[in-house]
Amino acid sequence: MDWLSLLQWPAMLVTLVAAWLVASQSQRRRKWGFWTFIASNVLWTVWGWHEGAAALIVLQVGLFLLNLRGTRKNDPATS
Repeated sequence: MDWLSLLQWPAMLVTLVAAWLVASQSQRRRKWGFWTFIASNVLWTVWGWHEGAAALIVLQVGLFLLNLRGTRKNDPATS
């Protein structure tokens, strides 16, 4: 098993941490949560590319765009 096959485990952990942060009432933690979700989108995309999981890659691109929206909506300067 190569190291890219194992990437799913850190991707899963980063996704769980991101969900915990986004659920926070603290605006600062939510901001970090969206950026952490973006990191998980990158990890899942790399893993999906390696595994040939096209639907997962498309999903991650969509979620990436939603997370970018979340970072903007969570910023009081742009609200």
